[in-house]
Amino acid sequence: MEKPINQNGSNKLLKINEQATSGFMPLNRRSFVGTIASAAAAITIVPRHVLGGNGFVAPSDKTTLAYIGVGTQGLRELLPLLDIPELQIIAVCDPQKTATNYLDWGKNDLRDEIREKLKNPGWKSGGDNTIPGGRDNGKSIIDEYYQKFRPEQKLNGCNAYADFRELFEKEKDLDAVKVMTPDHLHGLIATAAIKKGKHVSIHKPLSNRLHEGKQVIDLARNNPKVTTHLIPWDYNGSMELVMKWINEGKIGMLKEVHNWSNRPVWPQYPTLPTDSPEIPKDFDWDLWLGPEKERPYHPNYTNMVFRGWYDFGGGSMADMGHYSLWTVFKALELESPTIIEPNFSHVCGLRDSTAFQIKNDFSFPMASSVRFKYPAKGLRPAVDLIWYDGGIRPPVPVEIFEDNKELDPEGMMFVGDKGKILAGFHVDNPRLIPEKQMKGIETSPIITKIDKPTGFQLFLDACRSGKQCPGSFTEAFPITQAVNLYAVALRAGRLLKYDGSGMKITNVPDANKYLSREYRAGWNPDSI
Repeated sequence: MEKPINQNGSNKLLKINEQATSGFMPLNRRSFVGTIASAAAAITIVPRHVLGGNGFVAPSDKTTLAYIGVGTQGLRELLPLLDIPELQIIAVCDPQKTATNYLDWGKNDLRDEIREKLKNPGWKSGGDNTIPGGRDNGKSIIDEYYQKFRPEQKLNGCNAYADFRELFEKEKDLDAVKVMTPDHLHGLIATAAIKKGKHVSIHKPLSNRLHEGKQVIDLARNNPKVTTHLIPWDYNGSMELVMKWINEGKIGMLKEVHNWSNRPVWPQYPTLPTDSPEIPKDFDWDLWLGPEKERPYHPNYTNMVFRGWYDFGGGSMADMGHYSLWTVFKALELESPTIIEPNFSHVCGLRDSTAFQIKNDFSFPMASSVRFKYPAKGLRPAVDLIWYDGGIRPPVPVEIFEDNKELDPEGMMFVGDKGKILAGFHVDNPRLIPEKQMKGIETSPIITKIDKPTGFQLFLDACRSGKQCPGSFTEAFPITQAVNLYAVALRAGRLLKYDGSGMKITNVPDANKYLSREYRAGWNPDSI
């Protein structure tokens, strides 16, 4: 589960450098059909949506979707999809059946969003009647909405599954899936979907293991008729203005990129659970574990806190770096780092009147910074990229001393040998510092604001047109590689030298075990 991201309006800009290069233009199927009809000289065709009445969508124009992962964030992102007339959600899937033991950012926020969407002020989640979640809630919300607000389409009821493998076997008329599960299941579900020829939209990361993520990307490349979409691309800001200033020499030769986040905003436990609470009723713990090794159930692993564990999550960079750095990787053509250098906090305890440092190979640190060294490419010099989380920020640049300011809790900075560009976390509102450097500099967008479709709408259009959309898996390897190497470096606790061509650590051979996972029986992606 995650907190909604402040988009700062950046999704209303057409990102020429990053998105337009995909060559994708949304295809309006009805316009296409109309063009073909006009060419048929002796035939007059009345559109089926006219014959069917207001709100009618021809079956051939409808995309069927399975929604996998209906926890709190899954439900939150489900609600806007209910309005889309050409989309029918025919199945939900989650190992948890009822709304029990869920956590959220506010006690009643999600419940009230659901009530407003359904225009049902008495809607209740059931379960422990606190926070909504689970496949029963997902199914009931979809069924109630379709019956109330899309009755003319006569949509059949939504099916509910605990196991995504069963869903793929039984849903024969399925076109696409959206995946909102914990990180450790992303790669397996994406693999199963692509193998079945289903289009897939998935939240970040593609996988919390590098080798598995690379397998998913290769599978997507080898199946170009399957449309893939990694959701955080939609929230990335434009690098156009920053690149213009860099190319004009406004900061001299680019040397460093700094990106800092206030994440984690969830607990990251420094010790393993020692108690053994009962597994909640109607929760399939074995299915939730999926490919990871067996262990006793504990709520500290699940719901909104999974991201802090190496086995189940990807840490703060996998959570937030996809939203900010993917566009940077693309614009600067950052591919494979040669050095990954971690710095992180540690936790100490007391035993027999003696202090000791807790050895932790299971959860991300409370705070960290990780430096990636990228070699020169073409005219671009070598660049260091430094990620910070847990409240750590780069040293305040002397240029903002002059402006009597300090760094925001989240942000991005580009450092050259002659100056600096400071920006918001998503590369929004870039400016040269100190402020006097902006005198006479054009800051208005070079590109025009347009009414841009949402990322999911672009994905949906691409599914129907047979093309790829911005944020395709095939473009995601550099960011997938970086967020996984971040985890490996923190887990190893060592400076790592990395061979990108062989995808291996060369100076600490034992760290290579963290690039992949040992799969439990029945969960290997080769047989999924």
